[in-house]
Amino acid sequence: MLELIDRFGYLGIGGLVFIESFGVPAPGETAIIAGAAYAGSGHLSIVAVAITAFVAAVIGDSVGYWIGRRGGRPLVQRFGRYVRLTPERFDRVEGFMSRQGPKIVVVARFVEGLRQFNGIVAGITGMPFHKFLAWNALGAALWVGAWSTGGYFAGDHIEEIAKGISRYLVVAVGIAVLLLVAYVWRRRRSKKAAAGA
Repeated sequence: MLELIDRFGYLGIGGLVFIESFGVPAPGETAIIAGAAYAGSGHLSIVAVAITAFVAAVIGDSVGYWIGRRGGRPLVQRFGRYVRLTPERFDRVEGFMSRQGPKIVVVARFVEGLRQFNGIVAGITGMPFHKFLAWNALGAALWVGAWSTGGYFAGDHIEEIAKGISRYLVVAVGIAVLLLVAYVWRRRRSKKAAAGA
């Protein structure tokens, strides 16, 4: 990653963040951290790294939004079953997005997997573009701000920090999955109780 940034600089950072933001698996977050660490060691400007990543994230998610808006529903109906997205599940996602859309757009920036499909899902579910753009910009500003600041102050210690984070990330993901399972189980129990009453 550092070699890529050394060779292409801001263009490399922006390119990776841009393509990750509309659904292509790419290390956009890692590019921000590496670019910020590079800035911390005096090779790049941290302000330029943050601005480049922010603009790339907002534009990339906007491209994803329009992909979802123009052709997303037929794509989900045709290929959704391959990623276990049945029409019933999609209806639930659509309902959830219509109720909690702005929060999801902001929070999804920090969740691997959701970050890549955030714009596409917002476009498919019909969130108004001006609303999506505003909340997406807020999420991108928070996300870029967090990772560029962390990477900048980490500087030369970035590899040791990354190893430490990866150890705790597994635990954090495990806890998040358990909480999600408990939430779904509780909702199903309450629905069954309500149906039986």
